[in-house]
Amino acid sequence: MSVRRKHAPMKIHAGDRVIVLSGKDKGAEGVVERAIPERGKVIVEGVNVARKHQAPTRGDQQGGIIDKAMPIDVSNVAVVSPGDGKATRVGYLITEEGRKVRICRRTGVEL
Repeated sequence: MSVRRKHAPMKIHAGDRVIVLSGKDKGAEGVVERAIPERGKVIVEGVNVARKHQAPTRGDQQGGIIDKAMPIDVSNVAVVSPGDGKATRVGYLITEEGRKVRICRRTGVEL
């Protein structure tokens, strides 16, 4: 019997600029293309790229070897602070209008 692990809500969303903290691409920066909260993973542009052999499909698509960005665990990336360009944690703040916004813990700037 497999055990399903629930993931905490992710603070990193698609479109965020992130830096990789560990793994083969440590230190690389990129933009999150897609967030996969149910698996606790993100796909970052230009990071964790695998070469995949693709067979031609029906129609006019060409087969060959393609580069595909693979998911990376959300714990291995951190949001880049818009103020100083360093890795930072993400916090939440409720505005006077009652809107919940994400903020940079390092500088306090809204993300």
